[in-house]
Amino acid sequence: MNRRSFISTTSVGVAGLVLARNTAAGQPTAPPPVTSFTELRRGVGMFIGTGGTIGYLVNGDGAIAVDSQFMNTAEICAAGLKQRAPKGIAMLLNTHHHGDHTGGNKAYGVSKIVAHANCLKSHKAVTEEAKTVADQAYATTTFTDVWTEKFGDETIEGRYYGAGHTGGDAVYHFQQANVMHMGDLLFNRAHPNIDRAQGARVDSWITVLEATAKRASADTIFIAGHAKDNVVRNTRAEVMRFRDYLTAVLEHARAGVKAGQSKEEVQKLPVLKGFEDNVSPNARLTLAFVLGICYDEASAK
Repeated sequence: MNRRSFISTTSVGVAGLVLARNTAAGQPTAPPPVTSFTELRRGVGMFIGTGGTIGYLVNGDGAIAVDSQFMNTAEICAAGLKQRAPKGIAMLLNTHHHGDHTGGNKAYGVSKIVAHANCLKSHKAVTEEAKTVADQAYATTTFTDVWTEKFGDETIEGRYYGAGHTGGDAVYHFQQANVMHMGDLLFNRAHPNIDRAQGARVDSWITVLEATAKRASADTIFIAGHAKDNVVRNTRAEVMRFRDYLTAVLEHARAGVKAGQSKEEVQKLPVLKGFEDNVSPNARLTLAFVLGICYDEASAK
């Protein structure tokens, strides 16, 4: 069996096990979601399902996951990691608080969940407001600047560079494998979500991307949270391209504010020059949405 077939068969097999368990429990027999595991380097890989891309590490000490998606695909990912790691899943790392990255935390059954302090604060705030606290598993270990841990023959670093997509986004760097999980700090050729209510700042986000790229090397693999056509394996060039996209939308909004334009006038830009191939990952995340957020930031005192 070749590697591609192994990846596909393993994902389908795990999904089938979860589907069978749900059917036995009397739950609706909806078709399983399409998922895949792809190894990148030295036991570090990525899992694509429903929601933000999950990163993972499997070695002699067990498994670690970065983000969890929603419960349906979190169960598939957790089952697949347990198949690959006889010692089980040791811990979970969250890049930020959004539900497509934390909604499946409980599926991993771990006692250690790591996140930035602002991520935990936002996670609790939004889930308490939504009255979904009972469905959550929150971070048990938090950091403000840098967190590191040795796991088998790998060293993982979590680093906070400042406000970006939210006020609490962390970048996790598997240092020996030289793979960085960016979470939603990186949208590849897709209009991003910008959670201004929970501390996002586009001007700071630009600086965050530059600082992250500066710490990387020429062969660093960057895992994006979301991407056009699920192209979530990226190089430093894609990070810089997204930096340029954010710079362009913010400059357009600032120019509009300076010229006395209304928010609606700024949002009428049909396409962003140089980024015509960017797509909307859902109906809400459009160029107009991004320009509106940039306008609010540029016009705020």
